[in-house]
Amino acid sequence: MYKRVLLKLSGEFLAGAQGFGIVPEATDQLARDLVSALDGTGVELCIVIGGGNFWRGARNGQGMDPATADYIGMLGTVMNAMALQDAMERAGQPTRVMSAIQMAAVAEPYIRRRAMRHMEKGRVVIFGGGNGAPFFTTDTTATLRALEVGAEVVLYAKNKVDGVYDSDPQKNPDAKRYDQLTHMDVIEQRLAVMDATAITLCMDKGLPLVVFDIFQEGNLRRLFAGERVGTLITA
Repeated sequence: MYKRVLLKLSGEFLAGAQGFGIVPEATDQLARDLVSALDGTGVELCIVIGGGNFWRGARNGQGMDPATADYIGMLGTVMNAMALQDAMERAGQPTRVMSAIQMAAVAEPYIRRRAMRHMEKGRVVIFGGGNGAPFFTTDTTATLRALEVGAEVVLYAKNKVDGVYDSDPQKNPDAKRYDQLTHMDVIEQRLAVMDATAITLCMDKGLPLVVFDIFQEGNLRRLFAGERVGTLITA
């Protein structure tokens, strides 16, 4: 069983079928699923959530200064973190939002040791604001925060994709799913798992990843218990 894990969530999970913004029903259901999976396991959980349901710098920021476009995306992740916090606390799970961008009225500043202390006390820590710098994705932020707080694994949540495939399973019915890969396999085969900076950092530090379908019932709780689900990526 894992002691401390980082869960990487997509901002689109909060948007439901609408695909944009925050849909309360979808957010509440996700929060209930997270709290239920965590209940009684003793796992210390932290979360990095994206902001793609509001803003993607490369797509939405065409014509803008790239750094400005990325900062807008970081603000989107804070909005998602606050919405998820609200839903999880209504489901009975104490949480803290920590932001790499200073906004003391709505989130604590990210301080590594404070984040670790919150988790030791049973609080789920949700990291918003990316890593505070432009040109880095939330994939990289997830890897960075996992290493900083001593998480044993990054659980990379997907929707309707139960692991890593050699091609897009939604387009190719003959796509092959991998049970296990190395970080170098992902890089050499250019598998669409996460961005190159993030996977390279995982490889350099020996941080394992698990790519799995979070909406398949029981998957997250099985992972918290140390069972094999989805695709494991290790050194």
